[in-house]
Amino acid sequence: MARNGLGRLACGAALGGLLAGCSVAPEVQSASAPVVAAPAANSPEALLAAMSIERKVAQIIQPDIGSITPADMRQYRFGTILNGGNSGPYGNDKAPAADWLKLADEYWEASTAPLPDGEPAIPALWATDAVHGHANVPGATVFPHNIALGATFDTDLIRRIGAATAVEIEVTGLDWTFAPTVAVARDARWGRTYESYSANPELVTRYGAAMIEGLQGRAGATGFLGQGKVAATAKHYFGDGGTAQGVDQGDVNGDLKELMAIHAAPYPAAIDAGVASVMASFNSINGTKMHGNKPLLTDELRGNLGFEGVVVGDWNGHGQIKGCTNSDCPQALLAGLDVYMVPEDWKALHASLVRQIKDGTIPMARLDEAVLRVLRMKQALGILDGEVKPSARTNGGKWELLGSPDHRALAREAVAKSQVILKNAGVLPLKAGARIEVAGAAADNIPQQAGGWSVTWQGGGDLTAADFPGATSIWSGIAAAAKAAGSEAVLAPKGSAASKPDIAIVVFGEQPYAEFVGDRKDLAFRDEEGLNLLKAYRARGIKTVAVFLSGRPLWVNRELNAADAFVASWLPGSEGAGVADVLFGAVQPSGRLSFNWPGVCEGGGVHQGKDTLFGMGYGLRYDAPSPALFPADETCAALTHDAGATWFANGKLGAQVQAVADNALLPDLRGAGNGVVVTGVDRKAQEDARRIAFGPGTKLSLTGPDSGAAWRISYLVSSRPAGPVTVTAGGQPLDITQGLSVAEGKGWREMVLTPACLGSAGGKLTFSSVAPFAFQISEITRDDSAATAECSF
Repeated sequence: MARNGLGRLACGAALGGLLAGCSVAPEVQSASAPVVAAPAANSPEALLAAMSIERKVAQIIQPDIGSITPADMRQYRFGTILNGGNSGPYGNDKAPAADWLKLADEYWEASTAPLPDGEPAIPALWATDAVHGHANVPGATVFPHNIALGATFDTDLIRRIGAATAVEIEVTGLDWTFAPTVAVARDARWGRTYESYSANPELVTRYGAAMIEGLQGRAGATGFLGQGKVAATAKHYFGDGGTAQGVDQGDVNGDLKELMAIHAAPYPAAIDAGVASVMASFNSINGTKMHGNKPLLTDELRGNLGFEGVVVGDWNGHGQIKGCTNSDCPQALLAGLDVYMVPEDWKALHASLVRQIKDGTIPMARLDEAVLRVLRMKQALGILDGEVKPSARTNGGKWELLGSPDHRALAREAVAKSQVILKNAGVLPLKAGARIEVAGAAADNIPQQAGGWSVTWQGGGDLTAADFPGATSIWSGIAAAAKAAGSEAVLAPKGSAASKPDIAIVVFGEQPYAEFVGDRKDLAFRDEEGLNLLKAYRARGIKTVAVFLSGRPLWVNRELNAADAFVASWLPGSEGAGVADVLFGAVQPSGRLSFNWPGVCEGGGVHQGKDTLFGMGYGLRYDAPSPALFPADETCAALTHDAGATWFANGKLGAQVQAVADNALLPDLRGAGNGVVVTGVDRKAQEDARRIAFGPGTKLSLTGPDSGAAWRISYLVSSRPAGPVTVTAGGQPLDITQGLSVAEGKGWREMVLTPACLGSAGGKLTFSSVAPFAFQISEITRDDSAATAECSF
């Protein structure tokens, strides 16, 4: 089916009209046209013919489950829905698996309830970001992120992971995943580098196609998009991994043919694999946003590459087109988008699109084309052919398949195959009978080893091991392996000064993050917890193994020099025992870098040979000696830069900043405690700002470096305070009620707080509200140049 409705037109492996050897095959007409039979009653064409404009428009609108209810589905009959990274069933982003299936049934029943006007009732599809397993759902198998899978150089493994993921998705009643990411990441400062398999487009092409085959089955083969399979998405078309300086959603500049040779390279193979959908990218190509780029979305993707499936937008990506808003954007549909991902503004967008169809702004033919593509994807998945509700399907509710032993064994295999040994001065594999001390806050930290897009969008934060039932931490894996080898292993997260182990394993690395929050200005790894532990062990004459968790190659020359062995473990997911399999020699190391590893901290172009410490393809085995590359240069000017100036930006607190509601810690300024509720909201990007809601008599404090500088706060007030609101920074409370009242309804403004009005500008800022009050903030910074200025609102 996918070859007819979801695959590609006749086209060579090259990249369309901008490269050689690709053309659209013309339809062959017989000399005397035969009589065409009327379409079957449940065919996409017959359904389309029976639909009103309003119901057609609903088919191309994709709201988030956090902003709609089954009652809304029953009224509007959306074609598809999604759960964003922080949207879970019934408002709980940590909802148990049974709730996912229960809600899937409710949306199914609402979408298929008979319509009083006789229009066809068409089942809705539910899409999710299962980017490394069905990781939004507690208890699912969390596979290593793509950067780790790229290091395995094993396409069959990736295909098997896709197949396991599809089964676990189907268990919870969902139909469609926004995976795989086939970005060719060329700058590791980009916060989504871990979603990329490699900086090499040939590797990304191969691995992306394998993942699609695993998720959907082989195009043209029995079982394609059948039971145990889900619709896949190749994303993000195109250029997401090539933005200037690795800035998420930024601009990609250069000769179009050269850009396509790198960043569009994976798409012909994805289309050949029958991929059901392609997601438009947030970025611009030479200044034109991809969501509104007709020459590339339609002329190239459709005409030259021959893609016939659904083009879906990204999170309000249409709203970034010049002249558009989230609720009004005919330009995206006219450019070639088929489905608007509009998490919250779906009602207003539905109204504007209906109006624009009726007044001729959007031709009816273009709407029909988009709706047909959605219906044909549903047909290919079998849900137009009497498919039953999610819980009644073959795998629906088979909880033994969610995080099953077979799937966890597969994930453990992937972890072991992805470990890349960068240095080994003869200490690996660990010797049987050794006394081992395991240190580092990451050693027994499943949320950190899982990374972003794990239960929640950004990962980490307030997540604990309890949110990953059935998972194994790196420490637990080491402890079990040590016992089996007759060794003794002890966990000492901060190191034990009195102990005398034969060897110490130090587990450390990046804190979890996802898109734009993970963007960096350089590649310097600044957290010195691991470095200090390694140096402390070395000073006592104890050999060390560094296990580094990261979503990208980073400058870690200091740690490399301090350790006797260094393992790039990436973000291994739920099966930490795979790390121990390699450390103890149960599995021979085979992982190799699919990116260059930087030898300098400045810049981020890891695809380049310049300033490379380890090249692509590098990875030590136990039967090969470690090259004499050490000591590596520890010079890094970026380490001297002031890291305390940013207190909150891009949805993330500064590295040295904490947010507390009385005694309740709010990681990344999110969560609830003591009457204060902080939630993520969108300003310029997904959840890059926060809405802070105070209960009566509550307060919120931010603590960080004491610089004496002024605070600059970008804020928005929708409704004026009902009682006094004050801010304190060590001096007397400053009443800011009047300033907040004046700001009501005036959009985003800047507040500047200095010692002139605060009496002090230390390292703590506290907001207090006598009555219930809410406002939004998007950025808090310290500004030395404004330290003597007057305060302003």
